[in-house]
Amino acid sequence: MAFTGDEGEMVSLEDASKWTSNYRNSEYFDGVNAIFYGINNLNSVLNQRFCQGIRIYKAIDDDGNPIMVLVGADENGNDMTDGLILERGFGCPPYCDGNGSLLMG
Repeated sequence: MAFTGDEGEMVSLEDASKWTSNYRNSEYFDGVNAIFYGINNLNSVLNQRFCQGIRIYKAIDDDGNPIMVLVGADENGNDMTDGLILERGFGCPPYCDGNGSLLMG
């Protein structure tokens, strides 16, 4: 299957809130609600030649903290590991949405 750049789908706030709540109330919740990445770094990954999207890996850093590792993927679904790899985002908590729409569900 070739990636086109249209993979994934938009979901409602109602579903997203329910799903984030399900996670927070599950045995898998690790205390991290979300991680923020800036537009410039995301665009740097996305704007690489042949990039069709971003694959996000769950990971644990050297200090034992849950993190996400973001890497571009090409049209064949191959990770672009010879390109840019993004991490060091800002975790929530403490950097959370003041409105909390996805934290209140």
